[in-house]
Amino acid sequence: MAKSTERSIAGTPRHTRQRCGRALGTVWLGIFVACIAAANAPAGLGAEQVPGLVQEEPTSGFYVKTNRGYMVPYSFTIPGTDVAIEMVPIPGGLLRMGSPPTEKGRKANEGPQFEVEIQPFWMAKYETRWCEYQQYMRMYRIFKEMQSRSLRPVTDENRVHAVTAPTELYEPSFTYEKGQDPQQPAVTMTQFAAKQYTKWLSLLTGQQYRLPLECEWEHACRAGTRSAYFFGDDPAQLGDYAWYFDNSDETTHPVGQKKPNPWGLYDIYGNVAEWCIDQVLEDGYQRFAGKRVTQWQAAVWPTQLYPRVLRGGHWDDTAEACRSAARMESNDPEWKSEDPNLPLSPWWFTTDPARGVGFRIVRSLEELPDELISRFWEADVEEIKQDVQARLDEGRGVLGLVDPQLPEVIRHMQQNP
Repeated sequence: MAKSTERSIAGTPRHTRQRCGRALGTVWLGIFVACIAAANAPAGLGAEQVPGLVQEEPTSGFYVKTNRGYMVPYSFTIPGTDVAIEMVPIPGGLLRMGSPPTEKGRKANEGPQFEVEIQPFWMAKYETRWCEYQQYMRMYRIFKEMQSRSLRPVTDENRVHAVTAPTELYEPSFTYEKGQDPQQPAVTMTQFAAKQYTKWLSLLTGQQYRLPLECEWEHACRAGTRSAYFFGDDPAQLGDYAWYFDNSDETTHPVGQKKPNPWGLYDIYGNVAEWCIDQVLEDGYQRFAGKRVTQWQAAVWPTQLYPRVLRGGHWDDTAEACRSAARMESNDPEWKSEDPNLPLSPWWFTTDPARGVGFRIVRSLEELPDELISRFWEADVEEIKQDVQARLDEGRGVLGLVDPQLPEVIRHMQQNP
């Protein structure tokens, strides 16, 4: 059984849950009061109230020991739906990041190697599936209807609780050409759209879900190994764990059909390449050469639109592109080259390899400070901010408030058309 000792996280941890949106009319006053009471509950909630954290040492199964209790696998249902998401604990530890110079298939941007201290976290067992992502996609029409009814208007004061919904697909046949089975991984979303999905999910559930740091992704993928793949250096076994060029039949596949890695993550290689939060630097990891850093010091927060990091390889990639250290770089202009809209969509790609682009979510053991978690959720460069605002100004985009009461608001709207 894997165990890990928790270390304190950068920044001051917060033990209050996500604050709910402001009251929007007399009809919501009672709900608003209840939300404020919950948000201001005493800090230091017991582990039994934290999803995936228990006080007694489990007698079986995979778990991670911390000074707050034992991290265990858990699942939760997206509020207002019957769609469940499974999360698995990832032990903390010391990651030797990147590939050694002798590794077959190594690229220059995978080095030099350096050490990263990783704190324990939870990671989704599977890549984000269509059954999950389409719940977020449907928010576009719902938020539009709320606008037309003047319900829950977004203001400067409450905008921190607002999320953009992705516009409806211009050419669905492109995005769905490889299928839209509920269990297939969702594809073609931009990093910004994936970030907004995690914000939407977080504000609905009161838990902080986000994209992983690149170092967190590699740590979870390697599962304590240093070989090219978590099963060794020979790619001959890759077909047991991944859908890639040699066996995918040129398409994505429902998640969970291959073997998991040692920490219980399925499709961590192949199927779709997974967004990380980091930017790719021209000289790879040169700024970290010879150092031991924390995961937060290793983060490369984006300062330009591209390239950004995707990991794990996808259904049309070679075995070398699926290695634990392999990096895929986004190319937003080329990946949107068939988008006829101006400005180009902040939420969707229209050109391959976008049908091999997806993501999976993570959640930290310690709740992150507001200013840090917002970096995982919001637009981070001026080009994205301008494109989003242009869509909003033209009426082609939409903002909506998200909180735990949103499913009930939607149900009420549907019952009173």
